[in-house]
Amino acid sequence: MAFVFPPQLPAALPVAGGTDFFPVRRVYCVGRNYADHAREMGAADQAEGREPPFFFTKPGDAVVGGAGEISVAYPPATKNLHHEVELVVALGAGGANVAVDAAKDLIFGYAVGLDLTRRDIQARAKEKGHPWDMGKGFDQSAVAGVIQPVAKVGHPDRGRIWLTVNGEIRQDGDLAAMLWKVADIVANLSTLVRLAAGDLIYTGTPAGVGPLLPGDVLEAGADGVGTLRARIV
Repeated sequence: MAFVFPPQLPAALPVAGGTDFFPVRRVYCVGRNYADHAREMGAADQAEGREPPFFFTKPGDAVVGGAGEISVAYPPATKNLHHEVELVVALGAGGANVAVDAAKDLIFGYAVGLDLTRRDIQARAKEKGHPWDMGKGFDQSAVAGVIQPVAKVGHPDRGRIWLTVNGEIRQDGDLAAMLWKVADIVANLSTLVRLAAGDLIYTGTPAGVGPLLPGDVLEAGADGVGTLRARIV
């Protein structure tokens, strides 16, 4: 097979404990998967469990991350960039219509991530009933730290998840508060698309999302998974 130009290499994240990298295929995100965040976004039905969380996507090459301080460019066309700290699931295998009790067998590892949002673009799209891809799927909008293999950290299902901006706490929740648990997320998503090795799933954010400015330094973590540090430039 000959290409008319060299194909782009996939985005990749380092794996803890060695020199290997995890190649990224697709990025899926769960919306409003913590009741307190659903409330702060005005989604009372989801907060009270009357509507399930929903999925949206980001391009695979929107992923930026790794060890050390991650440099993230403040995106164009917004005056209201928001942070959302999340537990990220990294799949090492895939499938369709996966049973809940088999879902965790697909997981290679976990990472701490940031789902960045151009909130003003997203809000205008919602008002008009338009897609809000450009509010969520811009360059470097999916930040992630080092991937911790399941063999090392197991399957974290409770513990603190937090984020600070310039040393001040912004988000402080618990993984146990997720409306959909990890196995349920993987199983449900597999009924909509065929999952595959290399997929990342951002599992939702607790309350406290808020604006960022160039120069801000973010530190985030999840118990049992690790931390990340990013600077908005």
